[in-house]
Amino acid sequence: MPAALNLLKLCVGAESVDDLTVWHDSQRHRWPVGCTRHVTRMWPRRESELLEGGSLYWVFKGVVLARQSILRLDAVEGEDGIIRCGIILDAAIIRTEPQPRRPFQGWRYLKGEDAPRDLPAQRPGDDTLPPELSAALADLGLR
Repeated sequence: MPAALNLLKLCVGAESVDDLTVWHDSQRHRWPVGCTRHVTRMWPRRESELLEGGSLYWVFKGVVLARQSILRLDAVEGEDGIIRCGIILDAAIIRTEPQPRRPFQGWRYLKGEDAPRDLPAQRPGDDTLPPELSAALADLGLR
């Protein structure tokens, strides 16, 4: 059963799930063992709902392709002295069925019933189609 509430975030700077994985691997020395961290300016007001099994869903070029489980939210002080939200994620990146999304800024809440399903582990390369074709197939219910 999907979590009641998740976050949806554009994956800026990564063209694919593989790019995100490579970036995480290069930053792993900075984070707690077995976790990754994404820092965002705003703190989710619905924190308790997110921490009941929610995930952060990543959007690549207008298509949701992956998620990571949210473990906790930590306060992170920037070099400018401003406190931001550090979203602590499970290190495992789980690929999802492609789901098209319009551009947005920051992050959005995503209800569990609206979240794309996880792909079976034996389908690791499903994001290799061009994003436009993947989105078109998803719109037609063929992907």
